Amino acid sequence: MFAPKFSFEQEQQFFLDIQQSIENKSFDRLILSQYKGELTELEKITFRMIELQGQATLSCLYHHTTQDVTKNYTLTDGIEKIAELLNLSKQANLFTSNQDIQLKKNKKKAMLNRQKKQTSVLKVEQQQHNREKQRYVQQQSPFLRHLGITDEKGQIVPSMARKWKQINKFIEIFSNAYEQIDASQQELNIVDFGSGKGYLTFALYDYLQSQQKTPLITGVELRSNLVEFCQNVTDQVGFNHLDFFEGDVRSYQPEKLDVMIALHACDIATDFAIHTGIRLNASMIMCAPCCHKELRPQLHSPEVLQPMLQFGIHAGQQAEMLTDTLRALLLKAYGYETKVFEFVALEHTSKNKMILATKRKALQQPDPKVMQQIQALKTMYGIEKQSLELLLQDQMPIENIGCKC
Repeated sequence: MFAPKFSFEQEQQFFLDIQQSIENKSFDRLILSQYKGELTELEKITFRMIELQGQATLSCLYHHTTQDVTKNYTLTDGIEKIAELLNLSKQANLFTSNQDIQLKKNKKKAMLNRQKKQTSVLKVEQQQHNREKQRYVQQQSPFLRHLGITDEKGQIVPSMARKWKQINKFIEIFSNAYEQIDASQQELNIVDFGSGKGYLTFALYDYLQSQQKTPLITGVELRSNLVEFCQNVTDQVGFNHLDFFEGDVRSYQPEKLDVMIALHACDIATDFAIHTGIRLNASMIMCAPCCHKELRPQLHSPEVLQPMLQFGIHAGQQAEMLTDTLRALLLKAYGYETKVFEFVALEHTSKNKMILATKRKALQQPDPKVMQQIQALKTMYGIEKQSLELLLQDQMPIENIGCKC
């Protein structure tokens, strides 16, 4: 067996766990982060097991600042590559079918944390790549009946089928992103701005409880009748660490925040919510923006685009794309790995774009290269004011921030 030398006993044990999981076919994936080698733009490395031409192969995705590169290795070469990269990474997360293992190290010590998994039908389905049938929320969960998603027999109410799909998609996105941050953290402080009737808020609490975590979640909602309704459901289902607050991002200011959620916050309310997440150094920020009103009146598009933008719908789409691009770039400039993607297919909701950001770097100042990209876009389109940028520069008061649509 290949046996490289490591600085710490915990690191050696972690590498043995990797080898054993590959040998007994329990290996799911390996994530190496906080890389400190010669490749200055390499941020993260992900290994997965695939099959190529009938042979088990380790597929490695190198996440660089500006691009992703995939390389495939034989098992022998792949294990050697893992050893090399493990020596150059300060954090590593191994996910297997029966346990998750996290390694953290610095110059003086290394820490190894293990979390056993309960064998379930869900994991079997995942190993068989039957993702379409996978459910992150159990259909028999009592809160679903209180929210009108299931009936007395635990069956999905036909008119709520789309909402049921949206809930599971949301939890799937959250769970995948959560694995990339500090998955060993027991307590999670979460705020859901514009929580509405609480569909996703309750589902997230239920999911984290099933993962043996302690979720400390607050749903923030302007409509008093919905706050009262959700609080009553909370009491009935016994979610002791779930609360609902009547207000918005102006009136609710958390002291500590691990995950910030703002789905369908209208116009610049999304910017205020993102600013709250960045200001409190949240590990994860999840937004589904809507009503992109701020930039459209300011837009002075390049002459070459005028034939395309004479059609009104295209002008609106351009304003939406530019708004969310500036938000994503600002998150990136402040140390977040940021993705913009389809949340739920258009047949399930018209508000289907998700901005997902996970903390990667603690920066004293925003990345100057990214800030230059932002300024170039603003100059090109004649943008003088963008709320998130002004908030991050302490140049904008918290007022008139809109609401949830």
